[in-house]
Parts: sequence; structure tokens; C-alpha cells
Amino acid sequence: MSLHTETLIIGAGPAGLTAGYMLSKAGRDVLVLERDPERVGGISRTVSHNGFLFDIGGHRFFSKSREVVDLWNEILPDDFVDRPRLSRIYYKGRYYAYPLKAFEALRNLGPIESAACVASYLYARARPIREPKSFHDWVRNQFGQRLFSIFFRTYTEKVWGMSCDAISADWAAQRIKGLDLGAAIRDALARSLGLRRGRAGGPVIKTLIESFRYPRRGPGMMWDAAAAAIRARGGRVLLDRGVESLRYDPASRLWTASAVTGDGTRETVTARHVVSSAPIRDLVAALRPAPLSTFHARELAYRDFLTVALIARTDRDFPDNWVYIHDPSVQVGRVQNFRSWSPEMVPLSGHACLGLEYFCFEGDGLWNADDAALVALAKREIGQIGLIDPDDVVDACVVRQPKAYPVYDEAYRDHVAAIRRDLEGSYPTLHLVGRNGMHKYNNQDHAMMTAMLTARNILAGERRYDVWAVNEDAEYGEAGPSGAREALASERLVPRRVA
Repeated sequence: MSLHTETLIIGAGPAGLTAGYMLSKAGRDVLVLERDPERVGGISRTVSHNGFLFDIGGHRFFSKSREVVDLWNEILPDDFVDRPRLSRIYYKGRYYAYPLKAFEALRNLGPIESAACVASYLYARARPIREPKSFHDWVRNQFGQRLFSIFFRTYTEKVWGMSCDAISADWAAQRIKGLDLGAAIRDALARSLGLRRGRAGGPVIKTLIESFRYPRRGPGMMWDAAAAAIRARGGRVLLDRGVESLRYDPASRLWTASAVTGDGTRETVTARHVVSSAPIRDLVAALRPAPLSTFHARELAYRDFLTVALIARTDRDFPDNWVYIHDPSVQVGRVQNFRSWSPEMVPLSGHACLGLEYFCFEGDGLWNADDAALVALAKREIGQIGLIDPDDVVDACVVRQPKAYPVYDEAYRDHVAAIRRDLEGSYPTLHLVGRNGMHKYNNQDHAMMTAMLTARNILAGERRYDVWAVNEDAEYGEAGPSGAREALASERLVPRRVA
């Protein structure tokens, strides 16, 4: 079968569907191809198991960008609930509120350890590592070596499966931008004393926000609605289609893509523009003839993870959205509490649904373990942590998520820069968007903004906006006021234009 469209969009996650939504809204013809045979949404989809719903990764709907918040309200106007944000750290048998509460941390760590942490921080501030290269260097400068060892090393190395000395400082600067021990202590003291900083106190770091909005039945509601809107405007969203090859003809300025369904059926698509949210490594491998940057793409790495959802018959409840597991005695990295995301995620009273997240590499022992072994592991570790009794578990489900996180190793920046130069120089109508599409560990709202700017570029017929500036510009980074109401009133983003 042969299809034609003005814009072919590869991937139906937040970035791909946002691009499709914006272009179809402007009356343009779009075709979205998604490899998953059942669901849109990518890592932001919602999984259903026997009526219980769970989120792959946890997705807070908070953004400083007014455009993004307006778009959320436009796509899903009546289905948001306001949720309190609460998360804790589990370390050596104790729970620490995150963000930190000063008096609780002092009690848990003890006065001697707390004093040592403050001394370590003061030393790091007095003698910082100049031009920090690694995650270790960056966090040590911001928090001190002792707090790095307690609250950062174990969890980070669980997530990435590599030493903190091999992870680029870019990741820390991007994900916990604007936060250091001084800011955390000031915020912790205010929280411990029951005080909250308002506008007069300046913006609240996004890591410290206290509230967010969330679709009442999970983030998949948003992306199901976006796909439905694209179809209603005449666009097409086709599932179970993996793009195997892409060829560009400079003479006709036309793309030809070959897509394959799960049963082996091949389809050909021609298009004027291609918007790709597929992992860069996969995109470059699909280009014909192979571009010069193929070597660089092969060097890009990804971290995968799996979620074991445990459904338990229990009256025990706790308010956390998630708990970060810093304890090295268990493999689980984070535990989601889906009722705290939205009560509608758990349909039966007297039940809890927890998602235990295990970080791994596709094809390793954890990834390849059968579901029964993974459920047994999760039950054993949830009992060890003490959140629920393993004997109360009545049902379980395992979901594997490949390429969840683009890896920020020491060489990733040079590889991405080489690929970008090559693709932008050779393919004027190829547009990269989203987390994996740009190999940028961005949030959902950042991914959406790259797609919104790409749609503007396509509609204008030229690259007016630099989508690579999103989540690098400090004005649109991790800083932002607490809560969606304030986000609605925040300044509009004015992206950098391409010179």
C-alpha cells in the first residue's frame, strides 16, 4: 500500500502527537506512525490491567510555559484534577521527605552526621571543582561530597547503570538546575516552620513544587484525546507501524519511507516533511543512503526500565506520589503510589496499586527475567522496604519500557552535535523533536515545546525557531512558580530564533 502526506510524523508520544495536533489544527495533512500496536502516548501512556491504571514513569502536569499549559487545557479541558506533590527518599531504613525537611533530616541523620554534611558543603563551596565535567563533580560542588554519597550516588547509579564519574554534568545541571544545599536548607526551614515562599520570595525551583495537575485517569487520556483530534481533522494516526527506511530526493524534495506492520506487511509513505521523535540512533540507521554521522549515532546509549505493578488488598495507605529508593540493599529504584496520583487509578476501595521501577539495559538479566520472577522480586523488596505486606498482593503486572532515558555519558554531546550538523546540512525538511528524537533528557512539557516550535517552522516554510534551545535556556529551564495556577499567569516563552 502506498500513502502520501504533507508531513510524516514518526512516533505518537507527546512530541509527535503535539506536532500532529498543531499542524492538523492549521489545516495541514499529517500522518503519524506509531510502532506500538495498541496505544499512543509512548512513555506517557497509561496502562490498564484488570481495571487498575498505572502511569509509566510518573508524569506531573506542570510547566512554566503558558503555551504548554494552554495546550493541555485545550486538548483535555475537563479532566484534570489538582494533586498535592509528596515524595520521599528511603535510605538505610528511614524515610526522608523530598524536598528536605530540615528538622526531620537532622533527627534521622543525627547531629554529628548533619554537622559533617554542612561542613562538607562549606568546604565544597570554598574549594569548588572548576569546570565540573561529571555528575559527581557537579553535585559535589552544589551539595558537598558527604551529601553526594548519601543522597545522590546510589540512586543515580541505579538509574543509569554506570558510575557517577562517567555521567556528564549536563544531566545534573539540566535536571536539578538552580538547586543547591543552601537553597534546599532555606526551603526546608520554611517548610519545617510551616511557612511558604510566595512571589515576594522569588520563584520556586521546579524540583520543589508542592502541587501539580494530573489527568484523572492518567496521562494517556491526554494523548488519546490528541490522537482523536488529529483524526477528527482528517489526519491519520496509524499504530503497529515501524519505520524501517527513509530516503530523501533533493530534486523533488520528497521523502519516501518504508514502514512495516507486526505481521510483516510493508507500506510506502511519501511526504514533504518528516518529523521524528524516534531515537536518533534508530532514525540515522533508517536513512538511505547511510549518512556520514552513522558512526556517531551508533555510539549513543539508552537506559531502559521496567515497572512491576503490585495490586494489594490492604487498608494501609500513604500519601506519597512516589518514593525514591536510595538503599543499595534492594534493586528497586523508585516506587509509584498510583492512588496518590489520582484516586480513579485504583477502582476498588481497600486496595492499593504500587509500581516498582527497575532500571536496566534491554537484553540484560533483569530485562530478560520472566514476569513471575520479577513479581516475586518486587514482592520481596516491597516487604523489605515496608510499604505493604507481600502477602496482601492479589494481582500483578509487568511492563517493559525500552529506551526510556537517553544516556548522558562523557561523549554524548559531541556525538549529538556531529549528527545535528550532518542532518541539518543534508535534509532541510527533517525535523527532530522530543526526548529520544533529540537525545535530550527533557520533561513532557519540554518535549511538547520542541514540537510546537517545529510546527511553527513548518508552517512558516523556514527554520525560524531553534528547537534545540528548549530546556537549555535558563529562562525556560527547571525554574517556575509552584502550581498550575501560577504557571498560567507566568510569562510567555519567547524562544530564540535561528540566526
